Amino acid sequence: QVQLVESGGGSVQAGGSLTLSCVANGRPFNRGAMGWFRQALGKEREFVAGFRYFGNSGYYSESVKDRFIISRDSAKNTLYLQMNSLKPEDTAVYYCATSLKLSPSKVNEFDYWGQGTQVSVSS
Repeated sequence: QVQLVESGGGSVQAGGSLTLSCVANGRPFNRGAMGWFRQALGKEREFVAGFRYFGNSGYYSESVKDRFIISRDSAKNTLYLQMNSLKPEDTAVYYCATSLKLSPSKVNEFDYWGQGTQVSVSS
């Protein structure tokens, strides 16, 4: 059984920063990829960033590229999302998820999900 637990959400003003964490238990932290998604009220869940275990590299959606940084600490089984220059349109519930695919970015490519953490950005 895989368990993912996110933390680090909160309320910030536009231009501020937050760092989200996701602790993963139950799956070796060296297969496939992990990712961050977000879902704003009334909208579909969308891909934000992914981290490939093979190659140890991140990849991003265009909307957050150059502002967000995804990273991991394999010793702690923890995935991070550092969010800088936050905008009101970044307001959403943020979810981490895990996948056995190499570079997934679609919701149906991920098989386990956390419960989500709320991020609110005010103007």
